[in-house]
Amino acid sequence: MRVLNYDDAIKSLVAFIKEKVSDAGVNGVVIGVSGGIDSATVAYLAVKALGKERVMGLIMPYYENRDVEDAKLVCESLGIEYKLINIKPIVDEFERVAGGLDTRSRGNVMSRTRMVLMYAHANARNYLVLGTSNKSEFLTGYFTKWGDGASDYAPLINLYKTEVWEIAKLLGVPERIIQKKPSAGLWEGQTDEDELGISYRLLDEILWRMVDLGMEKDEIAEELGVPIERVEYVENLVKRSEHKRRLPLGPEF
Repeated sequence: MRVLNYDDAIKSLVAFIKEKVSDAGVNGVVIGVSGGIDSATVAYLAVKALGKERVMGLIMPYYENRDVEDAKLVCESLGIEYKLINIKPIVDEFERVAGGLDTRSRGNVMSRTRMVLMYAHANARNYLVLGTSNKSEFLTGYFTKWGDGASDYAPLINLYKTEVWEIAKLLGVPERIIQKKPSAGLWEGQTDEDELGISYRLLDEILWRMVDLGMEKDEIAEELGVPIERVEYVENLVKRSEHKRRLPLGPEF
């Protein structure tokens, strides 16, 4: 993996948030706080950039589990205002009207419901929505289009997941959040690495060589000591999710 100066990276992230909020002429930012490391890291960066009075957290569970307590821990540790909104009645009513949803479709509705709520609060307060996507998830399409992939700015979008872990440690994110298995909370027992089909550490090593260095697949496999099928698997994740990383396109005339 690339070698980052994490102290400098934090300074750049803080300056980025300050600049974008100032340029937009808004009062602050709203963040969906899930209890995971990405949203916790963004919340800590936002408070460092703007002060706790200009940061709002929204905790929006469908399931009542430990993630809610972890999300509260983040907000209360930072001293930011937060609201707890149970999205289950909203999603269940949508499912009833739609005539039923499979597990994956319900997960997408959950994600998009959260983003609707974040923009509702942002509009009411003249705030920006800060997204929490990282580079690993962005490149592999591991996000819901127009759901958690939607935001005004995404401070972590050029940082791999393993780099976010390092930044979180320096910022003082609670250890129990750093150590927990990443999960989008889309269904009971769901974990990101199980759904992605690869560990973040190996994923990041492959992505960095493939995307940043432009190495050939066989070179990557040989350097990392993994079967070339693992590299091809990651390549396929990137290729098939390309549509998620661009605005809608139409023909040119």
